Amino acid sequence: MNPSYSITAIFSEAKKLILPASVRHETNEMITEVVFGTAASPCFVEFQELNGAIKISKDLMDQIRLPLGKTQLILHQNSVYLGPLIGIFTAGFTGSILRPIGNRSLFFAKYLTAQKAAGLFAYVFGAHLIDWESGIVNGYTFDDDGWRQMKIPLPNVVYDRLPNRETEDHHAMKMVKKRLKTEYGIPWFNPGFFDKWTIHELLLSHAEAAVYLPETMLDPSYEQIEKMLRRHNSVYLKPRNGSLGLGVFQLIYEPDEHIYYCRYRSQEDNILRKYKSLDQFFKFSFGSRKMEDYLLQERIKLIRIEQQQVDFRVHTNKDSMGRFHVTAIAAKIAGKGSVTTHVDNGGTVKTLEELFDQKDERNQAFRSLTSAALVLSEKIDQCIEGFIGEIGFDFGIDDCGNVWLFEANSKPGRSIFSHPSLKEEDLHSRKLSLQYALYLSKKAIEEPEVLYK
Repeated sequence: MNPSYSITAIFSEAKKLILPASVRHETNEMITEVVFGTAASPCFVEFQELNGAIKISKDLMDQIRLPLGKTQLILHQNSVYLGPLIGIFTAGFTGSILRPIGNRSLFFAKYLTAQKAAGLFAYVFGAHLIDWESGIVNGYTFDDDGWRQMKIPLPNVVYDRLPNRETEDHHAMKMVKKRLKTEYGIPWFNPGFFDKWTIHELLLSHAEAAVYLPETMLDPSYEQIEKMLRRHNSVYLKPRNGSLGLGVFQLIYEPDEHIYYCRYRSQEDNILRKYKSLDQFFKFSFGSRKMEDYLLQERIKLIRIEQQQVDFRVHTNKDSMGRFHVTAIAAKIAGKGSVTTHVDNGGTVKTLEELFDQKDERNQAFRSLTSAALVLSEKIDQCIEGFIGEIGFDFGIDDCGNVWLFEANSKPGRSIFSHPSLKEEDLHSRKLSLQYALYLSKKAIEEPEVLYK
């Protein structure tokens, strides 16, 4: 990680920037310009023996709209880049300064708190907060005094945290993304929600990734559902673009009784129903849903705790070198009668230490999940267009210790971090998101031809 420097304002000279003598060797050029986000200004630069600080004249600060705080330095050709400046792009703003992004305000506040440790600048913004004529954003920042709005330049890099697919598909959101990428050359990472079938198909073509995939098919016929049920006794029907376990059906076939059972979530309740035939299920429970929007997947016999199935959420993040790391692993235990392990469906979160009493068993699970997450992260990154900074995986482990992939999420939820023992992992993953933003910023400044090849 690059060093960060405290910013001190000076009032004596105009357009003056004083940098630590220790960074003089980072460029052979004479520095004549200071840049913050997309704002730039000519400046006069001196190098002095400074202890972890830079000094900048107040008029220069005002011109590039640089706030006090800490900054990293990127020297390239005749320019010094401060920040970098990271814009976290989202929607759902309320207009309230106390909770500007509604229920997600705390989520974003945590990211903006993490910027201090990383020595970066970050703000949250939406499409309606951009003044395109001036290139200025009326963005939201957060500090010890709470939320506030400030006018700040367009960022060096955008971290996409749009809340759902519907918002992402909105014309205004697409327009912002296109203009920032094409007109300003600003990298944009985590640009879209993953499509389950697309991810399955691309991983299936790589032998080292395919071993983690359950039998899955898109838009299954009644006959295909029957055949898979006879092979596995239980299958899942999952929305191709669903989230939070909504719209998921577990079908179970009892050959001795020639009866079908189905588990699903309805409103606030977990439902179990019995049918004499698949036709009855589709008529009374599946309703008007379209099969072309659904995946059929075999049910893996997962390890269980107190008769409840267990799966695992594994987070991976890229660092300041653009390399993936596993940042968090947690077990999710299904609620009674629930078809999924989601917390909103009554599931609970446990650490591996809480789940496995035996150290050898715990270590084996850790190694297997880590290995799977890193292999799959690399393959997805290679095959999906755009910049991916983080992935959340839902894995299962069967009775033989094999790892199975159920879902990969490009904008993973963070419900596992509500567990008190995962606070460090929570902070670490947020820091890495900002560090990856630093990586993209540096690439865009120093090697744009590599970034956009």
